[in-house]
Parts: sequence; structure tokens; C-alpha cells
Amino acid sequence: MLGIELIEGEYDTQSWLEAVRGLEKEPEKGARCAVCFDKRFEVTAQQASDMGEKSFTSTLLTSPKKSIKQLKHAGDKLAQKHGIEFVAPDYRKASGTQEQNILAKQDALYRQDYCGCLFGLTMQREQQQKLADELFSPISGQIQPESIEARVALYKERLELEERGIEYKIVKERFLNWRLIHGLLRIKKETIPAHFLPMSTLKSEYTRGKIDNQIGDLHYMNRDEVKFITLESYNRLSKSHYSSVSQLIFNTPYFETELKIRKQLITNPYDLSLIVIVDKIPTQKVEILYKSHIYEDVKEVLLKIT
Repeated sequence: MLGIELIEGEYDTQSWLEAVRGLEKEPEKGARCAVCFDKRFEVTAQQASDMGEKSFTSTLLTSPKKSIKQLKHAGDKLAQKHGIEFVAPDYRKASGTQEQNILAKQDALYRQDYCGCLFGLTMQREQQQKLADELFSPISGQIQPESIEARVALYKERLELEERGIEYKIVKERFLNWRLIHGLLRIKKETIPAHFLPMSTLKSEYTRGKIDNQIGDLHYMNRDEVKFITLESYNRLSKSHYSSVSQLIFNTPYFETELKIRKQLITNPYDLSLIVIVDKIPTQKVEILYKSHIYEDVKEVLLKIT
């Protein structure tokens, strides 16, 4: 938008993790931030010096979560080392933060609500009593609501609309989100391949019982509202052709596809029963170790204007 070239530095996660080792529990504006600033500013100051620039700055100065004094100390130290100037205006004074929000909204810019540090994010989400779902990536590669992958997909679509000259609006909506923490099905201490449908919950993290009833595609366990379906039923409902549950686990279809399967199996939209997909219905007693999290969340939605 401003005609400024973007030069991307190396995304060196491992080096950063080594640098902040032992500082994982430091609070925002603590010692971990100082180490992080030194690492990031070193690269920026070196790049500015190599390009013959006389100054450098940081977008971190706009964040109310960061200490300007701490940022200025790190920036000035490296500026002196490279013989350039660190520019550190206070963008927050005189309602600056509110003005930033207004301008960002006008241009439909994505504004991350944490600095990018996974430790800072985890502590922030704990204080908010929210799940750090940005850090969750299922082994299946399925894109889940309000995940990093979902946000990237939305902003890629936005870019495509802008390139095609199509008007759009990004709005926020409140919804009920879900994440699987872990799930395991055992028969006689042997783990059996099992896939768990989205929005499945369990009263506690452990249950056991026998399947003693069947109505339509659903096979009912005699405890804790647990229900099973076969892979054959899953394939028919999803119009897919998985050869095994193991294949399904690592190549799960779209999240929305699985929600539709759930709706076909149980018409009550508020039902949170655990639904398990297996190759064939067990005849012996089963054990289930399962934990999921269901919570209120907010996500961005892209609307085309016609």
C-alpha cells in the first residue's frame, strides 16, 4: 500500500528458543523480552547498516504490551554498535493506540493481539482464561476454526479479492469453538485406531463400557453418552473412500465436512456427545482416554460485497 519493499529475515525459531531458555516464565516486559529485542534488533540494525541506511525502528513501539524504555535501551545499544540511529517515537500517547486501531480497521489490516512469543501468548491466554488455540495443529493437518492456518487462508483470500477488484468486508463473529487435546481407544490394553468427530466431549477424561445398542448408524455405549460409527458409515455420510481409520486420522477432511456428518447423525445442534469412528464396532469392553476443550471464541469472517 505504501510502496515500501519488504525484506524478510530468517525465521530462526531454534536459535531464539536457545536464547530465551530458562526465561520461559518471565512476565511481559521482563528479562525474556530484553533478550528477544537484542536478537531481533541485531538483525535489523545490521541490515540497515549494510544498506547504508542511517536509522532503524520497530513496530513493537506501537504495542501497549511492551516497555518503550526497554525497547529504547535495546535499540540505542545496537544503534551505537553499528553507527546508526534508533528512532523511537511514542506512538501510544494522546490516544495513539485508539487511533492505530481505527486506521487499521479502515484498511482491513490484520492486527495480532500478542507479540509473537509463544510463552507470552500462553501466559496471556491463561490470564484471559482462554485456550492458546493458535499453538494447536492437529496431526491430520485439518484447518480448524480460528487457527493460524484459518487466518492465513482468510487473508490469502482477501488478497485475491483485492487483486481482482472485488469489494469485501471483514467482520467478527462470536461462536463456540472446540479443540481435541488427546484421544485414545483401548481394548484389553491394546490401542485401537479411532477418530473423534469435532464437538465431541466427555464428562471426565476416562470412561469404559460396552456397546449394547444400535439405532441406524449409531452404536451406543452403555456409559457417558458415547456413540460409535463404522468407517463404512463415515465414508457414506462424507462421500469419501477411506480404506482404514488410520488413513482417516492422518488425512481428515474439512472441519465443516465433519460438522455436517455430526448433524446427519444427531439432529440436536447442541449435542456434545463423544462420537468415535472405528473400522468395526467392538464387541468387547472398551476403555477411552479423552480430553477436549469447548469454549466461546471470536473469529474474523470475510464477506464479499455484491
